Amino acid sequence: MNFSESFKLSGLLCRFSPDGKYLASCVQYRLVIRDGKTLQILQLYTCLDQIQHIEWSADSLFILCAMYRRGLVQVWSLEQPEWHCKIDEGSAGLVASCWSPDGRHILNTTEFHLRITVWSLCTKSVSYIKYPKACQQGITFTRDGRYLALAERRDCRDYVSIFVCSDWQLLRHFDTDTQDLTGIEWAPNGCVLAAWDTCLEYKILLYSLDGRLLSAYCAYEWSLGIKSVAWSPSSQFLAIGSYDGKVRLLNHVTWKMITEFGHPATINNPKTDWCINQLCHWDRINLKERGLQSVDPMPSYSGLVSRQHTVVVYKEAEKIPQLGLGHLSFPPPRAMAGALSTSESKYEIASGPVALQTLKPVADRANPRMGVGMLAFSSDSYFLATRNDNVPNAVWVWDIQKLKLFVVLEHLSPVRSFQWDPQQPRLAICTGGSKVYLWSPAGCVSVQVPGEGDFPVLGLCWHLSGDSLALLSKDHFCLCFLETKEGFGAACGQRDGHA
Repeated sequence: MNFSESFKLSGLLCRFSPDGKYLASCVQYRLVIRDGKTLQILQLYTCLDQIQHIEWSADSLFILCAMYRRGLVQVWSLEQPEWHCKIDEGSAGLVASCWSPDGRHILNTTEFHLRITVWSLCTKSVSYIKYPKACQQGITFTRDGRYLALAERRDCRDYVSIFVCSDWQLLRHFDTDTQDLTGIEWAPNGCVLAAWDTCLEYKILLYSLDGRLLSAYCAYEWSLGIKSVAWSPSSQFLAIGSYDGKVRLLNHVTWKMITEFGHPATINNPKTDWCINQLCHWDRINLKERGLQSVDPMPSYSGLVSRQHTVVVYKEAEKIPQLGLGHLSFPPPRAMAGALSTSESKYEIASGPVALQTLKPVADRANPRMGVGMLAFSSDSYFLATRNDNVPNAVWVWDIQKLKLFVVLEHLSPVRSFQWDPQQPRLAICTGGSKVYLWSPAGCVSVQVPGEGDFPVLGLCWHLSGDSLALLSKDHFCLCFLETKEGFGAACGQRDGHA
């Protein structure tokens, strides 16, 4: 594992292009385009104001920069650097901007959600869509780019309109049986649209492409309801995170709940003893040279079988570097000063009943920190990662094949973000500290980000290939290059073992 040098960044605006060839980053009003592997600067663009949002087109040929305060969008071309486009919404203002799937239309949402303006880069034509609803997730495209679903609010009722993206003609328009529609999302296969109600009422509705109501699901009443929703990449499961601290899994055949995952504050049966079939050499020296701190010890193996499927709880523990007092100088060298200021950490396997750190939510304030606020399926749909907001330091990983809890990773600080590797079941986690955490079925590691001073990792962004990971802090970013090994890939294929 290697790290690049750090580069300046503003607003956590750093994105890989969909084809993985480019890396875009923003520094105030400048847009920097780098090579996705070598990080050499390929293009440097200057916008009219500070950039607040960037987005690549699906074909990676264009990139838009939105400046909401000015009501402006500027579009830049990678193939023709001298070409550019400026869209000014004028007095209507601008609160959101996104690409259409074909990469040749831009959808701008005006202030107060009065309308959505569809701008064509090819014909310079303009279309308008009225009554967009101001909600958490009101626009969603099918994965194949053929259809757009839009949440609408008119005459004090919620509606959904489905448009054909090729000509922006209305295909279907129907009302939803919701009090205050909060979000909509297509299944990855584009056959089913999920729409969920406000958190004050637990209700999720499933519609077909022609607007037919396939099913409606309600887990309970008279309490805070849905907080997060995620489709599995295979479209076979719909995970619903609720304010009661549970995840409910619906199947794609009957749209009934097949199981629910709880997030208790105490894990009663963590697994600590293992039956190892075959051990290869110990590679701890090489691991230490790469700057990794892992479960101690961490064997390299070809086979690992547990006696029974039980939960493994990994707890992050600080590892204070031991320095000989007789060799210290004053003032200390810069490298030593950095080592003293940032302590390393490692994962340890917890034994016995494990009590997780909990947070008591404030009951008299809006948006209480409780319930399952983060959900993400792995790219192969085998695992589901969750975070319960009133157990903020822990990430829960569930085995979807066996419908059981697989692993719990508890950290010293609250988890800010996690993302799955696009190519394999490997999870990256950040907590706002100067470390990045990686988990796979083969094991987990805590990695200190090298460099002078502190580098608080606030966001993550995977490369398409899964070979590199962008680590984002408030003012800088760097790339973490991950080596792909046959042994590591084979270990990831073993879903019943831990290291």
